[in-house]
Amino acid sequence: MATWNSRGLRGSTLEELVNRTNEKYAESGLALIQKIPTPITPIKMDKEHRQITLAYFEQKSTVDYIGVVQGIPVCFDAKECAVDTFSIQNIHEHQVKFMEMFEKQGGIAFFLIYYTAKDIMYYLPYEMLRFFWDRAKEGGRKSFRYEELNPEYQIPKKNGVLVPYLEVLKKDLEDRA
Repeated sequence: MATWNSRGLRGSTLEELVNRTNEKYAESGLALIQKIPTPITPIKMDKEHRQITLAYFEQKSTVDYIGVVQGIPVCFDAKECAVDTFSIQNIHEHQVKFMEMFEKQGGIAFFLIYYTAKDIMYYLPYEMLRFFWDRAKEGGRKSFRYEELNPEYQIPKKNGVLVPYLEVLKKDLEDRA
């Protein structure tokens, strides 16, 4: 059983940036995206500060975010990466299966990856993730290098929007057409 405090606050910076971006998108009527909470069962509580200090995950979560962009269902997960190589073990089989089923229903699934050392945000479409996933499962590399990614899916920096992924989502949709 995984414990909550063993994972620390990994990804919390990216998550906060994505949450704020999603608020801006909702306020402007561009998208309605919700953060999916991971169900936990508290084990220890700091009653003085009213905080959970130890907990375990009740079930496997699917993705971090789900919603709709201009009538298009989307789901995605947000990951941080401190180096140029992203390990496939950071992605779980149940997430890949969920994303596959989501796309079969006409939705768009993707990952947002923040390369912290490079200060670069990247949009990884499900199809590309699936290529790396299958390669690893077939005995190939258990990771993918930043250099393997399509540079057209790098998320541009913009004033006013912290993680402006909608532009790259539009490119993904155009590439699928």
